[in-house]
Amino acid sequence: MSFISGNSFTVFDFETSGLDPAKDRVIEMAAVRVVNGVVASEFSTLVKYDGKLAPKITEITGITDEMTATGMDEDTAFRILNRMLGDHILVAHNALFDLGFLHYSLLRIAGRSFSNDYIDTLTISRLNHVYPHTLGDMCEKYGISLVGGHRALNDVTATWELLREMDKDLSLGDSLNTLGYLKKYGPPKWSPPTAKLLPIELKYAPKQA
Repeated sequence: MSFISGNSFTVFDFETSGLDPAKDRVIEMAAVRVVNGVVASEFSTLVKYDGKLAPKITEITGITDEMTATGMDEDTAFRILNRMLGDHILVAHNALFDLGFLHYSLLRIAGRSFSNDYIDTLTISRLNHVYPHTLGDMCEKYGISLVGGHRALNDVTATWELLREMDKDLSLGDSLNTLGYLKKYGPPKWSPPTAKLLPIELKYAPKQA
């Protein structure tokens, strides 16, 4: 039975000023709200950031200091995003990262976190496919077009298409609230209290003779 057909989802993605959700900031966010398998609404905005972005962040995302200077203020952006999330199942590729920023941002702005269920397409990818598992690699494996990766709305759209394709041949319900982490690095510093943490060893394709 299709996991998607019986549930509502909000697929979301953050681009950030760094990797530490406790101190770094969201500089771009995007979300699509999916009801009965159909995209009902979408939201995307740059988020105002007063700091100076590291050159590596600009290199990866294409987002510059000039762009974040004119972004939506953080409070308003997260208020809109929170409406998009509602009580839907949250979907992200590398959800530990995005959920971490969601948690710390909401805690700082609103004094509370989130209580939604969630599903991570990266964890599903690592459990069912050989390395590599980036969003771009997984889209290629499933024949999905990803244009302009590392911009939030492009990544969200691709993640939703990836979930739809995975739903055709995998039992996605088993992955609800399951977050994988690479065994060699140990468990994450933070994870949602509802998370079923799963240590994962990457699978590699056999070497050609």
